[in-house]
Amino acid sequence: MCRALNILLALLSRFLFTVHGIVTVWRVVAVKGEPCYWLLLMGVALLGVEMAVTIKCTRNAEWKWFSPMVFLYLSTVIPSIWFLELNLLQSKLPINSSSPDLHLLSHIPIAAGLVELDPEHWVAGLEQTMLIVLVLGRWLMPKGDMSRDQLSQLLMVYVGLGADILDIFDTFKEPEVKTNRAVIIVGLSLFSWALMQFPLVLTQTSPPKDHGEAQIPEESTRSVFLPWTSSSCCSSEVWSLLLTVGLQDGPFLVYRLYLMIRENVLNQLMIFFTCKNILIVMLEVYRICVVQFDLGRTLGEATSQDTPQRQLENEVVEPSCQD
Repeated sequence: MCRALNILLALLSRFLFTVHGIVTVWRVVAVKGEPCYWLLLMGVALLGVEMAVTIKCTRNAEWKWFSPMVFLYLSTVIPSIWFLELNLLQSKLPINSSSPDLHLLSHIPIAAGLVELDPEHWVAGLEQTMLIVLVLGRWLMPKGDMSRDQLSQLLMVYVGLGADILDIFDTFKEPEVKTNRAVIIVGLSLFSWALMQFPLVLTQTSPPKDHGEAQIPEESTRSVFLPWTSSSCCSSEVWSLLLTVGLQDGPFLVYRLYLMIRENVLNQLMIFFTCKNILIVMLEVYRICVVQFDLGRTLGEATSQDTPQRQLENEVVEPSCQD
C-alpha cells in the first residue's frame, strides 16, 4: 500500500512539472514563431525515464540528497525564461497575436483571455507559477527518508528562497535597468544559479547519536543532506550554509549593491532586500563560526576522555608483554 502511494505521488508531481513545462515552452514557441523551440521539452520528456529508474533503484521512490526530477524540470523552464526575458528586452511592443499557435486556441474563452495578456504579464506569471509549482511538486513527491517535520521545514525554506529570487525580476522593470542588456543577463544568470538549490534536498538533519562517540550539533533549517565523517573539516550544516551563501545570498547582495551604487536604483524594495541579504549573510557567517566552535570543542572533549583510557590499556598491555 505504501509503495503504491509513493508511485501515485511520484506520478502527480511529475505530471504537475510536465504541464507547467509544456505551457512555458509553448509560450516561447508562440513568441519566437519557430517550432525548433519545442526541443526545450527534452527535460520534462525524460521525467518518465527518470521516474522508472527512481522507483526501481530507491526504497522510498525518492533519492536522498539530490532530486533528478526537479533538475530535469528546471532544465526545461530556465532556458524558456531566458528566451522570454531576452525577447521582452529586445521588443517592448505587444506580441503579434496573428501567430498560428495563438489562433489555434483563440476560440477557447479562457485561452482567448490568456492570449490578450500583456507580454510582461505572461512572463511574470510563468516565473511566479514556476516557484509555486516547485513548492507544490516537492510537497506532492514522495518524502523519501524525510519525516513530516523535515518536509514542512523544507517547504518553508523553498517559499523564502522563492520570494527573494522573484525580486530579481522586479529590478528588470526599473527605468535604469530595463534597457541595460548586460545587467539583465547578469540578473538572469543569478536567477539560474540560485535555482540550483532546489534539486538539493535542503532540510533539517541530524546524524545518529552514539553515547560512545562525539555528538554532532543538531542541524538548523537550511541544511543539506550531506555525508559527514570524522575526517571532514566541516559538518554538514556548515557545508549547507556555505552553499546557501554561495548560491544565493552572497551573489544577490553583490548584485543589489551594484544596482544601488552604480546604476542608482533606489527604492524601498531594493533597500529592504539589500539590508535583508546583509543581515542573512552576517547571521550565516555567525552560525558557521558557532557550529565550528561547538564541533571542535565537542571533538576535543571526546579526545581528552579517550586519552586516559588508552593510557590505562597501554599500562595493562606492557606488563603482559614483559611476562
